[in-house]
Amino acid sequence: MGILDAVTEMCACPRVRARRRMKKRPQLETVEMKVRIDCEGCERRIRKAVDGVRGVTGVEVLPKQNKVAVTGYIDDPARLMRRVARKTGKKVEPWPYVPYDVVPHPYAPGAYDKKAPPGYVRNVVADPDAAPLARASSAEVKYTSAFSDENPNAACAVM
Repeated sequence: MGILDAVTEMCACPRVRARRRMKKRPQLETVEMKVRIDCEGCERRIRKAVDGVRGVTGVEVLPKQNKVAVTGYIDDPARLMRRVARKTGKKVEPWPYVPYDVVPHPYAPGAYDKKAPPGYVRNVVADPDAAPLARASSAEVKYTSAFSDENPNAACAVM
């Protein structure tokens, strides 16, 4: 701040000073998107669409993973995704995968995806009680208890 800014602050009315202090700048964040990238032309189109957005400091396009990572001071990630979809004409969605090491229950049903890049799984619920973990269904319990050593008569009824 220079002398001119200090004088302007003293002369400005109190409401304007309060508004200037209250105005927050967006924090540096990374927005990851899943976009189908077929060729170098698609990659170039995506880069051009993202470079025009105010606050963007870096763009990383990974065509093999169909992933676009945008770093910068972005106020609304949904607005950025709508712009990329409009400019490129491609379907854009948030990056649905997380690294395998980060997931607390990687063996939960729905975590594995055939289209996921190597080392990534779908994001699952962090709470093990809320997540649909692999559990035996009632039919499986009946079959396993039918052939147990504890109840020999149940096996005779099935046969």
